[in-house]
Amino acid sequence: MDLRAKRMKFTSLTAISPIDGRYANKTNPLQNIASEYGLIKYRVIIEVEWLKKLAACSDIPEVPPFSAATRQFLDAIIANFSTDEAQKVKNIEATTNHDVKAVEYYLKESIASQQELYNVSEFVHFACTSEDINNLAYGLMLRDMRSEVILPSIEKITAAIQQYAHQFANVSMLSRTHGQPASPTTVGKEFANVHARVQNQVATFASIKLLGKMNGAVGNYNAHIVAYPNVDWEHLSTSFIASLGLTCNPYTTQIEPHDYIAEYSDSLSRINTVLIDFCRDIWAYIAIEYFKQKVVMGEVGSSTMPHKVNPIDFENAEGNFGLANALFQHFSAKLPISRWQRDLSDSTVLRNLGVAVAHCEIGYQSLLKGLSKLELNQAQLQHDLEKNNPVLAEPIQTVLRKYKVSGAYEKLKELTRGQELDSNKLETFIKSLDLPENEKKSLLTLTASNYIGLAEKQAKDS
Repeated sequence: MDLRAKRMKFTSLTAISPIDGRYANKTNPLQNIASEYGLIKYRVIIEVEWLKKLAACSDIPEVPPFSAATRQFLDAIIANFSTDEAQKVKNIEATTNHDVKAVEYYLKESIASQQELYNVSEFVHFACTSEDINNLAYGLMLRDMRSEVILPSIEKITAAIQQYAHQFANVSMLSRTHGQPASPTTVGKEFANVHARVQNQVATFASIKLLGKMNGAVGNYNAHIVAYPNVDWEHLSTSFIASLGLTCNPYTTQIEPHDYIAEYSDSLSRINTVLIDFCRDIWAYIAIEYFKQKVVMGEVGSSTMPHKVNPIDFENAEGNFGLANALFQHFSAKLPISRWQRDLSDSTVLRNLGVAVAHCEIGYQSLLKGLSKLELNQAQLQHDLEKNNPVLAEPIQTVLRKYKVSGAYEKLKELTRGQELDSNKLETFIKSLDLPENEKKSLLTLTASNYIGLAEKQAKDS
């Protein structure tokens, strides 16, 4: 059988992309925002709101102020816009071969039965270029993805990380720099570090202004001025864009130049990069048994090794963050570039904004699941601390330096580097030092478990 000739019904099993297939249950919140339906819906919103804005302008007498009934009629078009309505737009597009023009024709058909709107139907899409509608539609899409999906998911992750920071604030842990034993910290402090990093990046991401333009074919209000020279189009446009929750960019060509989308992409990519770093660290801590993972009944870790409980959630998160960042890097490099006043190479790229965010969301959900399965293995943590007395060389040589003991570093290097150092040997060494007795007593109380500086406090303060 030639499978290419058989048209298959679309289901999660026949979806080409895993974001609509295997991972569809994790990306559901994006379907109303970033799908083809979502894009059409946002275009309809822009067209309807622009018509209402024109009617509210006293300097455009050809569009008298709308009655309450008419405004309710227009609001209902938005409120009741469904996938069936979106399909009507797509059916029109099959003839026009132009997606934005199809929205205009759809709206003209939708208002034909309402006399007050029928009389002003030529003001649907008035003085607009397609990009006036599209750039604002994508602005609303990015706005809603940020507020309704991305930030809530990241907030759940930071809350889980902060909880671990507080819960394990005083649980000592051997650090590793260059993969080698280093000065101890606490498990909670490690989580606190990540919490602070993500919070810093989230603050930047949340503050990015989402820009828009509504200024015509090449950004100069050319047609607007010819039709209505007495209208303050710059003010009208700025006010309209602000009413959508966006910020007006007054200097554009035919397109809003997308610099803010690059900034949005770069910022979200940095958040993902911090989380990739976190996933890899947790993966490694699981590998050295600092953490165990809760066993989920019925799950299989390996098709041939029954004992395995793989850190699959952290691996899945890492992989999806990487995919998202690859797309974000392309958005950042490509979208701000357009030949002269406009080329269409951005159009197909912009349609993938939701794809990148979907991979983020898959990663966020996987990371949350992985965090929920972590169990601390304090026995292994304590074992590593107890066998690594050499990490106490740092405080001892620092105290020796305080008293200006010559060759302090070298003395500790000779004692510890490549050497076994049990408690008895360490005690003998400390007692032999030319230090005040109170300092010796203080050093003798040090262990790898209690040599943690302010780690506990910092973890609790996070």
